Amino acid sequence: MSLKRTNVYADPEDLAIIKEAAIRRGVPEAEIIREAIHLAALASRVWDEPLDWPTFDGSEEPITGEAIADAVVSGSEKGLLEDRDR
Repeated sequence: MSLKRTNVYADPEDLAIIKEAAIRRGVPEAEIIREAIHLAALASRVWDEPLDWPTFDGSEEPITGEAIADAVVSGSEKGLLEDRDR
């Protein structure tokens, strides 16, 4: 992949964080900046077709924290019973 040179203005505090991260990760600062540019490009991309996300049957009502807790407890109890029966 060929790269194109560009100039950007960046906040000095951000550059200091990038410098520290580059030292910690053992990579050039430019690599971190290229990664950030790539992520920004992906986040800004417009797709020609909608993504085919899986759908689930349900009431379309938000699930409450209590319902989640009940499901976790129920699944945990089921797993404990299955382990006991082995």
